[in-house]
Amino acid sequence: MRRIDAIFDVERSISGLPAEQRLALRQKHVAPLVAELEAWMRAARGKMSRHAEVAKAMDYMLKRWDTFSRFLHDGRICLSNNAAERALRGVALGRKAWLFAGSDRGGDRAAAMYSLIISAKLNDVDPRAWLADVLRRIADHPASRLHELLPWNWKRPDARAQQAA
Repeated sequence: MRRIDAIFDVERSISGLPAEQRLALRQKHVAPLVAELEAWMRAARGKMSRHAEVAKAMDYMLKRWDTFSRFLHDGRICLSNNAAERALRGVALGRKAWLFAGSDRGGDRAAAMYSLIISAKLNDVDPRAWLADVLRRIADHPASRLHELLPWNWKRPDARAQQAA
């Protein structure tokens, strides 16, 4: 646990930095800690019975070591998935309400809408403003330019007016 805590301590200190800077600091400070953790796990695992619960957990991680250590080669990747789990909490809380989507097709539509709303939030776009604007404009919007209405490309109506002026 001390080895893992040390890795997370460094990650907390670089959280919020640009991806390139995070990557450089990871290569310098975290990569050696991860290498030590792997060496220790492989050595400790070799001394355990394959039936030990800790050995099973170590086998699980060691089999996925390349996937686990991918964050050392890409500054955009987070070490933990806490943000993703927090984002899914709303899905779990609404689960009972969504049992009555009406049909599989209704469930598919609800999932698509939920995905778009979360995408808007992840792109710092107010989902209500974005959805109201898109629903108002979509009928007259050229199909070849639908990508402009996606949350990551969308501009507030007042921003569009200022650009036109």
